[in-house]
Amino acid sequence: MGRFRPNKYLVRHVISLLVILLAAVVGVLLYFNERDVRQQEHFVGDTRTANGVYIDTSIQKVDPVARELTLRVLVLPQGSLREGGDPYTPAVDLRVETSSLIRGTLDFKAGRQVSYEDVKVSLDGGSVSDYPFDRYSTIIGFSAEAAGKEVPVSLSLRDVDAFFKPTVVGRSQDHGFVAFEVRVSRSRATFILAWFMMFIMWGLALAVLGATWVIVDQRRGLVWPAMAWMAATLFALAGFRNAAPGGPPVGCLLDYAAFLWAEAIISACLVAVAVTGIITETRHRGDEAPEVHADHHTDAHASGDAGGDGGH
Repeated sequence: MGRFRPNKYLVRHVISLLVILLAAVVGVLLYFNERDVRQQEHFVGDTRTANGVYIDTSIQKVDPVARELTLRVLVLPQGSLREGGDPYTPAVDLRVETSSLIRGTLDFKAGRQVSYEDVKVSLDGGSVSDYPFDRYSTIIGFSAEAAGKEVPVSLSLRDVDAFFKPTVVGRSQDHGFVAFEVRVSRSRATFILAWFMMFIMWGLALAVLGATWVIVDQRRGLVWPAMAWMAATLFALAGFRNAAPGGPPVGCLLDYAAFLWAEAIISACLVAVAVTGIITETRHRGDEAPEVHADHHTDAHASGDAGGDGGH
């Protein structure tokens, strides 16, 4: 009995399945890694302070076009600064100074429950036209006064914006002012998807270019299915580009690296196929037209006259 030898096609199918499974596993691992990184919370200041202020902040949205970052801030009194032990009601007037140049001061009245406040912080450096490689920096800092007296502050920072990843590159604490030095860049998912989109754009453009080469070289005439595919690809890429995460502006690096070139190549290919097809079809019709000789009718008449003379 001979040994079992697997069919080469079966081996290829198994290898393809293993590659797909490996890619799926790598994708899931990357997701869990990014989720764990994004859920990290950063702290600065003495969180054990009995009579101070704890400030909980989260990055809600990064707007690179307006060059600003929106923070959601919750100011919580600690220890004797609470009224009746309520963590959300200060016993004295609180004033919180921020590093924002748009809204520098937050005031909370004694006996009134605190609420979330949105604070916009300006972004420095970087340019949105560098998408998806644009990076920015900012300082998120606070100091606090209770009844006109400086009190210690502890600060926490989280991120909830799915399109950007903040990285704390420095912490400072000086004379009651605590701050994070933050670098903001595109999230890993945004970065990977932007690269994927550029590869897809170039792949489609080169596919159209290859099909155009075959059609023109073989003089196939007006190939309507191919032309419909090219035109559909031309307009589909515009919608594909507008679906890029983070809303990149027109004229960004993504456009100059892939989108504009892909649109130019596909447009030129569509025109080339149409022009050569029209020329080829016109020539074929000219070749198929019947030839009419100048002496055709003369010969016919001559034959008829000869027949008439024979009759006489």
